[in-house]
Amino acid sequence: KGVESPERLLDGVSLFLHCVAEKLPDEQKNLIAMLHDQDAMLQGRKILLVDDDMRNVFALSRQLERSGLVVTKADNGKTALDFLETRTSSSQVNGQPFDLILMDCEMPEMDGYTATREIRGFEDKNSPHLIVGLSAHAVKERQDQAFEAGMNQYLTKPVKMNEIAQILQS
Repeated sequence: KGVESPERLLDGVSLFLHCVAEKLPDEQKNLIAMLHDQDAMLQGRKILLVDDDMRNVFALSRQLERSGLVVTKADNGKTALDFLETRTSSSQVNGQPFDLILMDCEMPEMDGYTATREIRGFEDKNSPHLIVGLSAHAVKERQDQAFEAGMNQYLTKPVKMNEIAQILQS
């Protein structure tokens, strides 16, 4: 249930059948190994980090880059929208250059809620962006507001790397 990738399906089936991984072809062994190696799974994945607080941007982008992720930064929702619209209209694979958008919910000029609604309005419906809301507020009302805006997940700051890895793995 809920398996969204061939790698996770293969891993689950091999566990269920008590299959010895050593008997699998090399390609399948490598896929399973990647699932259990967070750093390998994150290598080269593209993240758009949208936050107006440069201290947060510096700390989180440094953490993400150390894990092998490629980070692009935007300082508010408007800048992120401009960037996404430009990239989406160019010749990117599937029109979607990012594996994940980390979106601060409260920003000046354009907040994350508004930016997410705008993104949902122009993105390709067959390959929607994975948008995770970030906030210092751990209250249900803010989380509900994030989901109503179209965010896929909601994390409270400070964000932990294992939370990001878990989201990218699912």
